[in-house]
Amino acid sequence: MKIHHLNCGSVREIDPTYEGLPSTPAVNHCLLVETPRHGLVLVETGLGLDDVRDPSGTLGAEWVEMAQPALAEGETALRQVERLGFTASDVRHVLLTHLDVDHCGGLPDFPHATVHLLDAELRAALTEAPSRRYRPAHWAHGPQWRTYESTGDQWFGFSSIQPAGLPEEFKLVPMGGHTEGHTGIAVHDGSRWLLHCGDAYYYHRELDADPEPHPLLDIVQTGSEVDHGLRVDTQARLRILARDHSGEVTLFSAHDPWEFGRLAS
Repeated sequence: MKIHHLNCGSVREIDPTYEGLPSTPAVNHCLLVETPRHGLVLVETGLGLDDVRDPSGTLGAEWVEMAQPALAEGETALRQVERLGFTASDVRHVLLTHLDVDHCGGLPDFPHATVHLLDAELRAALTEAPSRRYRPAHWAHGPQWRTYESTGDQWFGFSSIQPAGLPEEFKLVPMGGHTEGHTGIAVHDGSRWLLHCGDAYYYHRELDADPEPHPLLDIVQTGSEVDHGLRVDTQARLRILARDHSGEVTLFSAHDPWEFGRLAS
């Protein structure tokens, strides 16, 4: 399988907390996976064409003011898929960590894809929308949802779920606290696992033995959590995973631009 790291929606510029890294816009880190028999698999969508063209209508004015998105059509997953020589219909599966506006805005651009996520997340979104977090315009087209409950399967000490219709190289790895049904997504690249942690953490130094949150990103992180204790516990478990299995698993979050720069290079 070939894996592409895509930034599907730059947002406000942030500064690092230590010297040696440049100030840079935060990202919406997505994966596009070319599989031998299952077409293209998109992990997260970032912002979509509708978001770029009508941000207040789809994303909401409050979120736009807070995030300051670049709103560049060339950054949408669809346009990046097309630049790689594919079409929207080649994307047969979309795996989502959760349904926050910046993680699923591109769903309408891939209307024929099966969309995999946790059942608790879809229920929360359909119950709460419209809200700053959940915007019904992103699923007004009627996605082909495929939802899951947690299972007893294990993956490096976390529970895991095998997405229907996809090979063993893909796993949903529930990571609670940020939203009601937040999950990580693991993809094996042939030599090691990549673990997209979504918004389970926001800044690479949060995984250090002596964790350091980012002062700006932590405001977003704590302000959007639904269960503080569970979120903190999830981060502690991710810290252990990063420490004990660094040779087998590469962890990254959705918005850290320095992680993205390292992995996309």
